[in-house]
Amino acid sequence: MYKVVLLRHGQSVWNAENRFTGWVDVGLTDKGIAEARSAATLMREAGLTFDIAFTSVLQKAIRSLWLVQEELNLLWLPVIKSWRLNERHYGALQGLNKSEMAKLHGEAQVKIWRRSYDVRPPAIDESSPYFTGNDPRYKDVPQELIPRTESLKDVVERVAWWWREGIAPEIVNNQRVLIVAHGNTLRALVKHLEDMPNDEVVEFNIPTGIPLVYELDDRLRPIQRYFLGDPEMVKQAMEAVAQQGAIR
Repeated sequence: MYKVVLLRHGQSVWNAENRFTGWVDVGLTDKGIAEARSAATLMREAGLTFDIAFTSVLQKAIRSLWLVQEELNLLWLPVIKSWRLNERHYGALQGLNKSEMAKLHGEAQVKIWRRSYDVRPPAIDESSPYFTGNDPRYKDVPQELIPRTESLKDVVERVAWWWREGIAPEIVNNQRVLIVAHGNTLRALVKHLEDMPNDEVVEFNIPTGIPLVYELDDRLRPIQRYFLGDPEMVKQAMEAVAQQGAIR
């Protein structure tokens, strides 16, 4: 049996402001820092340690990983960063408040943008301050692979590729793997691992800062998954994620 731990970064500044973030590189809040440290405590109490870590190229995930490494005395841990673990690209919605968009366009439309499986939001324009096409962290990525908008289906494709090519080989080589990424990239990985139906995966909520443990068989098929921590707190955190697109 193999174990792999998935962790969504701690609360970011735009999580707190209820904005569509996507590929915009925002930092952690004080709460987010505390969440990352708390996640490390939960992992330590569960007897978990790691040989290698994977994360995105966005600072909220990278810094969350640093905090976990520090708390677990694993600052030496090899870390592989990839844009393929970036959050879903929300196109022209990036930077906009989810509740305000619900007032303008209705909760149903915002839910389609946030949670439909194969519908992409409007694409971002090159004139936008949040356009990432010229960002140096993507200089080695072919331009045709850098999205201007994405559906969850698109995210599943890029995450599944990285799982097969980058992450899975480490697991079968008996490396204990930690993945620190984002709500939609981890949701995409859950779908890939479990072959979860489209209508189920869009409703599967992953809270910030709560480790999700997978136990896998020798073919990397899930035996079971579970969140660490108090079940009632996990439930409340998942419900809070679901309500982000509601009118307030």
